[in-house]
Amino acid sequence: MVHQQRSQPRLSPTGDTEDMATVLAPRLAYFAGVARTEHVTRAAQEMNVPQSTLSRAMVRLERDLGVDLFARRGRTVSLTPAGRSFLTSVERALAEIERAAEEVRADADPATGKVAFGFLHTMGAETVPGLLQAFRADHPRVRFSLVQNHGEAMLEGLRAGELDLCLTSPVPDAPDLVARRLDEQKLRLVVPADHRLATRRRVRLAEAAEETFVSLEPGYGLRRITDDLCSRAGFRPRVAFEGEEAETLRGLVAAGLGVALLPPPTVPRPGVVELTVTAPRAVREIGVAWPAGRPDTPPVAAFKRFLLSRRGNLLP
Repeated sequence: MVHQQRSQPRLSPTGDTEDMATVLAPRLAYFAGVARTEHVTRAAQEMNVPQSTLSRAMVRLERDLGVDLFARRGRTVSLTPAGRSFLTSVERALAEIERAAEEVRADADPATGKVAFGFLHTMGAETVPGLLQAFRADHPRVRFSLVQNHGEAMLEGLRAGELDLCLTSPVPDAPDLVARRLDEQKLRLVVPADHRLATRRRVRLAEAAEETFVSLEPGYGLRRITDDLCSRAGFRPRVAFEGEEAETLRGLVAAGLGVALLPPPTVPRPGVVELTVTAPRAVREIGVAWPAGRPDTPPVAAFKRFLLSRRGNLLP
């Protein structure tokens, strides 16, 4: 069968061909309805739109495509081969749109919605599980998408819309983010069990000025805090090993490869001694951050209120 060629897709006022998806999208559901019933009047009644609106939409759709989609016999229509091929793709696209709509509605549901929540690796073993357990006592069906990462990566996740909120340290100060301090966590100087300082309980950080350090990689919040504390103690740390996870650093310390400033472990680690740092005051602030100006879904708002209610009582 030879199809009559229609006019080419319309041009925008600038002379460029308009984006075809923008031109066609509003008329795809109308097309599927007419194709399903093969009757313009019946389709108009089912979709609750005027018949004249539906007829004009089909004419414009064919004009924009430049192809006949229907063979017309009065108000009865039948699909041409081109129309049948087009319908297959249109039904697939409409089903995907419906699936996406159902998904976002489900994620926003107050009782069963989803929260995309980021947190530091060091908070994953004990702090976050305890928080989620307490929150779900009152919100048992809220779902979570959990992301463990370092601070800068999580802030970028907030900006990109991949996270709703995150626990991070240091507490960020950025115009496009809102952040609230929730708690602080003491940092300890971790040394090998046979280290010269291992018999001590307390130490000034300046006493470790000549030591080799193991630390998290640049870009991690704890690395910035370590560098800052050492600077305040009057020295720049000589970092021999850089890692991505605090417990790996403890293993390096236990192997005698250096010392480290770390938050307390979930369980004691053999082979190391953890010393209280008396000067400078060695702590890291823990805060919650979220994008400024972005409206919250009900489950995100509920979890945000819960975290803010734990201010001063966040950590085990």
